[in-house]
Amino acid sequence: MAIEVKICGIRDAEGLHAAADAAADLIGFVFFPPSPRAVTPAQAGALSALRPGGPLRVGLFVDATDAEIAAVLAAVPLGLIQLHGEETPARAAAIRARFGLPVMKAIGVAEEADFAPVADFAPVVDRFLFDARPPPGGPLPGGNAQPFEWRLMAGRSVPRPWLLAGGLTPGNVAEAIRIAGAPGVDVSSGVERARGVKDAGLVRDFVAAAKGASPTG
Repeated sequence: MAIEVKICGIRDAEGLHAAADAAADLIGFVFFPPSPRAVTPAQAGALSALRPGGPLRVGLFVDATDAEIAAVLAAVPLGLIQLHGEETPARAAAIRARFGLPVMKAIGVAEEADFAPVADFAPVVDRFLFDARPPPGGPLPGGNAQPFEWRLMAGRSVPRPWLLAGGLTPGNVAEAIRIAGAPGVDVSSGVERARGVKDAGLVRDFVAAAKGASPTG
């Protein structure tokens, strides 16, 4: 089984080309202004146009309104909407119906109980992303360079395709995939040379390490 790889937080041409050249499967544009990786719809559209085709474009939103999502879609050909806030299953279903695009819901994980929402979201989303639950009062819902206990995923039956995120790097991604049984991974800070600045070499090494890993040990 081929491991899917998403490079999130693309905000400049170097990052875009690095992800595409490394054959990443998905790239993420962050539409959440407090993030150091945030881009405007116009910026994301200009970047996306540099590499027609290529990795699937994912838009990361945090409790966004329909108008905010529509403004992005008018500028960027997204193939997937990622919900990384406090969205409810009803809100996820409404976004999926309104915009006619697949939806991925991020679930913050620190303990077994954090998986409870999966059952309610599974009928109304197309994918899940399991990320480390942010620290209390933290300003960002993700991209905090913190892993969670990968063994919480081991042997777990998830009713939709899913990605593992949180604190992944070129050096630990193969182990994370093996322990968690992950069919895919998502990285942001782990391939940066400075906060919000992707490093082409790290991107290449991460994709290679992930693609060469086995989720079955």
